[in-house]
Amino acid sequence: MVETDNEWTKKKAKDITQREAEILKEAIYRTRNKLNVFETKYGSLDRNARYGKIDDMERLEWEGELETLERLQKKIGISRGNNL
Repeated sequence: MVETDNEWTKKKAKDITQREAEILKEAIYRTRNKLNVFETKYGSLDRNARYGKIDDMERLEWEGELETLERLQKKIGISRGNNL
């Protein structure tokens, strides 16, 4: 949270926060596209059903993308909640 009476500082803080939200939205978009590729190729991620049918490195990448998406969504939620 930024507390100031200086209008220039308020504007810059707001601009930075908006830019960060735009960057996060783009990252979420790219991550969802990567996840769509995996889901199109393999269906849903079910470790037991997919065991031995998916290359381990691909499965790790898929799980990593899911984790990345969760973190980005949390971060954008925090970013949107900033009070200027």
